[in-house]
Amino acid sequence: MRRVIVSALALALLPAAVFAQDPPVQQPPVTAAPAAPEQPTAPKMTFTGQAGLLLVPIKPDQTAAFEEMAAKLKSSLAASTDETLKAAATAFKFYKASEPMGPNALYVVIVDPAVVNTEYDFFMLINKSLTPDQQRDPANVEAFKRWAGAFAAGPNRLNLTPLGGGI
Repeated sequence: MRRVIVSALALALLPAAVFAQDPPVQQPPVTAAPAAPEQPTAPKMTFTGQAGLLLVPIKPDQTAAFEEMAAKLKSSLAASTDETLKAAATAFKFYKASEPMGPNALYVVIVDPAVVNTEYDFFMLINKSLTPDQQRDPANVEAFKRWAGAFAAGPNRLNLTPLGGGI
């Protein structure tokens, strides 16, 4: 009888012993590392020389769209309050070549003077000159799509250095 009572008592106290164990040590919550300050992105299109030249192939039926974009680029840079952007407005000179580039129209863009580590990507410069509301404006979004569709390929970039001796 004693054995039955001890067994019943042991069974009754078993759950208490199991649940009375120390709870597992909880790991402190993982805290996110503090956000690093936003690093400026490296320019996509930059020049290393004192001047730069871009050979830009444009679809032959899209020349008006490219010329519209070039005019928008010059006017938006000239109207900017950022002095770097304002200086870029006078550095850009756009020309249309008489000769085609294969089946496409060829535009030659001269950037003189070129500032090292400055962004010269057309779309990024226009976008940088717009306010956030202007960037979301459906008319501007459509214009960007139209302008991007005019390019037959990306521009070919040449870095230029003047010859010494006044040549």
